[in-house]
Amino acid sequence: MNHQFELPANYKKWTYGLIGAGLLALIWGIAFYHPFTAPVAGAEGEEAVNSTRFWAVLLQNSVFFLLVVNAAMFFICVTTMAMAGWVIAFRRVSEAISSMVPILGIITFGILMALVFGGRSDIYPWVDKAAVAKDHILSGKSGFLNPKFFTIWSAIVIILWYLLGKKMRSLSLKSDENGPMDYETGKKFIWDNTVYASLFCVIFALSVGSTIPWLWIMSIDAHWYSTMFSWYTFASTFVSGVSLIAIFVIFLKNQGQLEYATEEHLHDLGKFMFAFSIFWTYLWFSQYMLIWYSNQPEETKYFVQRIGTAEKSGPYHVLFFVNLAINFICPLLILMKKGVKRNWTMVTFMAVLIIFGQWIDFFQMVMPGTVHEHYHLYPFEFGVACLFIGLIMWGVGKYLTKHSLLVKNHPFLKESMIHHT
Repeated sequence: MNHQFELPANYKKWTYGLIGAGLLALIWGIAFYHPFTAPVAGAEGEEAVNSTRFWAVLLQNSVFFLLVVNAAMFFICVTTMAMAGWVIAFRRVSEAISSMVPILGIITFGILMALVFGGRSDIYPWVDKAAVAKDHILSGKSGFLNPKFFTIWSAIVIILWYLLGKKMRSLSLKSDENGPMDYETGKKFIWDNTVYASLFCVIFALSVGSTIPWLWIMSIDAHWYSTMFSWYTFASTFVSGVSLIAIFVIFLKNQGQLEYATEEHLHDLGKFMFAFSIFWTYLWFSQYMLIWYSNQPEETKYFVQRIGTAEKSGPYHVLFFVNLAINFICPLLILMKKGVKRNWTMVTFMAVLIIFGQWIDFFQMVMPGTVHEHYHLYPFEFGVACLFIGLIMWGVGKYLTKHSLLVKNHPFLKESMIHHT
């Protein structure tokens, strides 16, 4: 069978169209939002926060999409550790998505460094040394909320994501070149994969599962803290990552590729989308309920900014509950049935909806603590998102055309071919 793929013309048009739209939005933002001018202290109104808005939108999109593409490698590694053979039929799709980690990692790191060393205290209040000295809460967190620790740990984590992800992809590609494996060779191949998958999962737990969301997102609201925030962020990006895998699997199936990926595989991807949407909701409710129940001012402020009080609704009130409807109610009602998870059209619709819903969730994580009530969902916000989507489409398409779509000699290939859920 032919497992080499050539991108159709329409895919290229959409890719370059999205990148072009994103670059136009970026140029517009640079021209009209004055991002390199620090906001004036005490200034009010929308004009005063335009500079903040520019950087907040870049931060939201870069962090969200980096964590989403990195979730594709976590999916590979966790299924490798589980000795799951069913994923082999479409493993190259996950590899292709994860290949974008170095590119988006560099972009995200550049944005983070611009914020930290550009003195953007409107995004990260802890970069203002004078403010930290006067604030006992910020002073107490200064051991890790400081430019040196932030920079070193962010760089180490992104580099480790890249190196371990690259190793997992190289092991997979090497199996194509080395030909069929005998028992001993296959055993060593699985062992090597398991070792590097385990290392990746450890780094993933120490970063996405704990420190990185604290540093990159939670420190925007530096007085607030939640022990569940990192798991909440993980659930958001992992369900988005699985949804992105499903979109590309269905796209390739529609192009007559991935012969061994069937509705059985799609059904299992649908299970992951359904299960982790519910897991996200569990964490969403648990975080909200515990903070509401304890009613401590330093914790409840986070939700007051978003939904307001009993007397007055907050500026994000509607968006807050739309977010819950998209990310919980829709997956619950639509993805529960078995038939839906085997329907290409419905899975594609739900995958796009889930990614959009989780993008909105990240929007709510970033904007209230930066632009406060002056938020918008205008062409600039969507344009920057289009830029990152276009970059992902370009990188994934490049990887898929460069390598075989099938891991030809993987010891678990037969298991994936005969998979029944």
